[in-house]
Amino acid sequence: MASEPGERPAGDPSPAAVPHAAPAGPAAPAEPAAPTAHAVPAAVPAVPAVPAVPAERQRGFRGWRRRRPFWGGLCVLLGGCETLLSERANISVVLHAGAESLAGYLLPAVVAICGLLIIFNPMHRLFYSVISVLCSLGTWVTSNLGGFVVGMLLGLVGSSLAFGWLPDQEPRRRRRGKAGAARA
Repeated sequence: MASEPGERPAGDPSPAAVPHAAPAGPAAPAEPAAPTAHAVPAAVPAVPAVPAVPAERQRGFRGWRRRRPFWGGLCVLLGGCETLLSERANISVVLHAGAESLAGYLLPAVVAICGLLIIFNPMHRLFYSVISVLCSLGTWVTSNLGGFVVGMLLGLVGSSLAFGWLPDQEPRRRRRGKAGAARA
């Protein structure tokens, strides 16, 4: 099995066996051109397309969110953060004279921490929601009328949502269908 001089033997992946073509025409200069101040790269890499969120990940987050009082905890967290940020308001906006006291920072921080605990530890949601209701009401006195009322209301509504959440409750659409079938 003699092979011709330019052929590669079958099954030989080595680069030495691959013939190299000689450049056609005159040889190019070896030194590169000096870059200018406004030089644009010759080839700009293409921006990869943003992949869509896989359905499994979306279903995973939705399932995780439905197994806990997510919206109640989020409202409590936002209420605590809003009340805490209202403490840093400009002095012409501050309504309460004792805004620099420790309780003015402590109660909103406890409300925000209770919001996180409601989301990430739903077993003890009743305890956390009662604590956040009491601290939200306490911010009325200590933190610029409860974060200009908005933070206090977010904390109260979120605490109520978390307190009323049931872990093994079916989604509302399914319950209505079963109730209508039971009546018929």
